[in-house]
Amino acid sequence: MNIAIFTSGGDCSGMNPAIKTFVEECYMRDITPYLIYDGLEGLIDDSIKKAEHSDVSRIIYRGGTVLRSSRSKRFFEKEYRVQAYENLKRKDIKKLIVLGGDGSFRALDTFYNDFGIDFIGIPSTIDNDIYGTDYCLGVDTALNVIRRAIDEIRDTAASFKRAFVIETMGRDCGYLALVSALTCGAEVCIIPELEFDLQTLGERLKKEVQEGRNYAIAITAEGSNMSEKIEAWFETEIGLESRISKLGHIQRGGNPTVFDRLIASEFVINALDRLSQTANNHHAIVYTNGSFDFTDIDTVSSGTYTIKPQLLKMGQALCR
Repeated sequence: MNIAIFTSGGDCSGMNPAIKTFVEECYMRDITPYLIYDGLEGLIDDSIKKAEHSDVSRIIYRGGTVLRSSRSKRFFEKEYRVQAYENLKRKDIKKLIVLGGDGSFRALDTFYNDFGIDFIGIPSTIDNDIYGTDYCLGVDTALNVIRRAIDEIRDTAASFKRAFVIETMGRDCGYLALVSALTCGAEVCIIPELEFDLQTLGERLKKEVQEGRNYAIAITAEGSNMSEKIEAWFETEIGLESRISKLGHIQRGGNPTVFDRLIASEFVINALDRLSQTANNHHAIVYTNGSFDFTDIDTVSSGTYTIKPQLLKMGQALCR
């Protein structure tokens, strides 16, 4: 049996530990592992090679993906999918594992419908916004990168008696911002999922300033589009000099945490079990309530991820 793995869409820490586990686990199972470089573009361009142990040595602690990634428009044209299929056919590869998001899963689902190439998608995005799974690979590392940044920015905020508005990534999902605000002691959190009341927030913070508060931390999700407004609000309404710090792509990188290394291996092992034991696979592996399961791509694509109600309830005190 020949199985290939590749990474697609945005990178995240945890991808390299997953790739390492894939290669080593395949050899233990007498499966021949293949690596596809440059995502869907590499599938089209035949950037495919048989994996050796040397390909995955010294990568477990590295962020990003040694296989590199891409966002491919060509793959959505039938002629290029035919080209990709012929590349796999020459190497007798009939099963794939993809580390990516729902866009990558939909692309491979189309490929499955065209040619019957089985695949399992491993949810891998720091946004943690894939429907059907509580956790996506890379989220814990991203949260720790954000935590370190907030802790260091707090030092400057306190030194200069300033308010800092720290913007996290996450597209339209406020998970990173909310969890970071709750675990880093922020005074304000603005996310798309929660209504906010600047008047009530202002009354609380002005009272705290009168009682001695001389700095504040606000965490905003990029999907809220509120960073500039909150910066101005701090200065005009609260009376604190303010700065914005958009953390940007540093959140995608960094040495994978222990949790991301471990769950990466668990995702891959469960995916290999499924591909080895059953046919007609075009599923995503999901992690819910502490266990792994599989769900069809249509369900993943049609659903909308929602943050757990308990987390939202905890966050209400930071937005009103």
